[in-house]
Amino acid sequence: MHPTTSPNYLFECRQALSAEQARSLSETNNWAHVNRQQVHADWDALYKELAPLIGRLAPESVGVQALIGRHYSLVSRFYIPSRQAYIGMSLFYAENEAMKSFHDSHHIGMVNFLAEAIPVFARKHL
Repeated sequence: MHPTTSPNYLFECRQALSAEQARSLSETNNWAHVNRQQVHADWDALYKELAPLIGRLAPESVGVQALIGRHYSLVSRFYIPSRQAYIGMSLFYAENEAMKSFHDSHHIGMVNFLAEAIPVFARKHL
């Protein structure tokens, strides 16, 4: 088992996400600085590019990782997540029914693909 997939580490990732988001929400008046309409349009465009790659390219492939880099940039419009918080976000996508439904509406395997691709990006770049 890779150390970053141990249950303890994944628990730490969930905790980091929760703490970092709460702090950011508090410090930014609930992310008042974010143009939510634009960021959601940008996410939609990104997921439309990513969806056809699921099943064709590996999560660690250069093309997929470039798109995950764009995903991280979109997330960073809200706040700059740590490595653990960003991995925690991929867990949240899978564990929160609304987020899972939203992401899988773009492709039935989107959440699982992000759960594999985001940690690769986080370990390499954060």
